[in-house]
Amino acid sequence: MTIKKKPTGPALITLQNVEKHYGDYHALRGINLEIGTGEFFSLLGPSGCGKTTLLRTIAGFEDYDSGYVLISGRDMRGVPANKRPTNMVFQSYAIFPHLTVLQNVAFGLRKSPMSKAEKTKAAEDALEMVGLKGYGHRAAHALSGGQRQRVALARALVLKPKVLLLDEPLSALDRKMREQMQVELIKLQREVGITFILVTHDQEEALVMSDRIAVMFEGEIVQCDDPEVLYRRPKSKRVADFIGVMNFLPATVREENGTYIASVAGLGEAEIAEGQCPAGVPLGEATVGFRPETLTILYEGQTATHREAPAKVEEVVYYGDMTYYDVRFEGVEKPVRISMRNIFGRDVLDVGASARVSWSPGALVVFGADQ
Repeated sequence: MTIKKKPTGPALITLQNVEKHYGDYHALRGINLEIGTGEFFSLLGPSGCGKTTLLRTIAGFEDYDSGYVLISGRDMRGVPANKRPTNMVFQSYAIFPHLTVLQNVAFGLRKSPMSKAEKTKAAEDALEMVGLKGYGHRAAHALSGGQRQRVALARALVLKPKVLLLDEPLSALDRKMREQMQVELIKLQREVGITFILVTHDQEEALVMSDRIAVMFEGEIVQCDDPEVLYRRPKSKRVADFIGVMNFLPATVREENGTYIASVAGLGEAEIAEGQCPAGVPLGEATVGFRPETLTILYEGQTATHREAPAKVEEVVYYGDMTYYDVRFEGVEKPVRISMRNIFGRDVLDVGASARVSWSPGALVVFGADQ
């Protein structure tokens, strides 16, 4: 799925050197970040990396030890959650089962000076916005998982926050519903035009939905980029390995007359550009990374577009539209994953078959030994 990203406005949220401890545990380490007005921003990382703590800090549910959290230029220290221009959709949705759908959505307006008719109209508008027009009088406990998620969104949006905070809101849904809701959330965010901040551990979800993604490990933001840069030019092996599937092969890099040449185990030699080395050109021992889709298994009569290397098929996993091959290059200890689209007339290779693999030097990302 590819969705064209949009330009975003000036910074709405600014985090400066934010630190957070839980006793001896260092939860947030010097967080510096700007999130733009109207941006769909994701915090991505493994469990325990600090992404939910950071989201709750922005929301006002967590205090922080030092640094600054600014929203629209205003320092949020000491400002309680209910006084901030934010609202949050929790992983559990927190739908009240004894209330109707409309009553759930209107719950946040109970202290509003609006009239009863105005509150009802606002709740109905919010339900229509999330595709639940006409569901207002239904019992909340009778809804499906996807419908409960929409009710939670409507209840948050009815208050018209500047920022909507989403704490893994799709994790309880099955795969098909989750993919459907990803697209609907993107459309909804564009329609309402407010800033969305999503916490997720699902790399695919972040890549599909986000204008930018901050990858977190152990309380730190290690890279913040748009999805394409993050996927194609990760700044470290750790980020590369976390975002999707990345093959790694040992290599050595040398310079000859101003040209950088990488000698890659199993593939051979190739010129590389500085842009393929996100953390700088690592002369000497290095590691190259490349995605499974950047390799192609050649069939009889097919000619390599770039370079070619022999390999042997060790494993075949058939997914209908795709086949994933694990192949081993000569002199390489670990197999390499290759993904191939199954098109009409292309046979699926058997385990043990010899293969000719086409590869492009431009698809390589080069990391130093300490990166």
